[in-house]
Amino acid sequence: MILVGVGSNLSVPGVGGSRDVVAAAMRALAGEGVAVAAVSPWYRSAPVPASDQPWYVNGVVRVETDLDAPALLAVLHRVEAAFGRVRRQVNEARGLDLDLLAYHDDVRDEAPVLPHPRLHQRAFVLLPLRDLAPGWRHPVTGMNVASLVADLPPGQVTERIDD
Repeated sequence: MILVGVGSNLSVPGVGGSRDVVAAAMRALAGEGVAVAAVSPWYRSAPVPASDQPWYVNGVVRVETDLDAPALLAVLHRVEAAFGRVRRQVNEARGLDLDLLAYHDDVRDEAPVLPHPRLHQRAFVLLPLRDLAPGWRHPVTGMNVASLVADLPPGQVTERIDD
């Protein structure tokens, strides 16, 4: 299973607000040879670490592709750039954020580090992941998503968006 985290907390000119951005990103991935097989419900979440940035729209998608992990990460970065993302500093507000969370059961210590090194600490990743793939297990810890959610640090405000 290949999992990608999707987030946005800024509008993108010509695209719209964060909900429009994440929907357009799914279409953009398909144009890059990355099929979106399943999409979690979307969540509204406070920035982590806490800041005065706008809140995010976050979700997780399961994708299918023939690309290897480094090539997929390059595609994710290219799609982010097409939506105006310029990487200047960590945790800055962004129109689109695409994170390679897991690539099957691969464990890598070099780029792209897999699984994503902070996925087990982030409610905005784990809650949509629990909805999308409740049987998924962290390839390093062996923990299932429900256990990872139970171990989350307190104080992360994440709310499911009902359509």
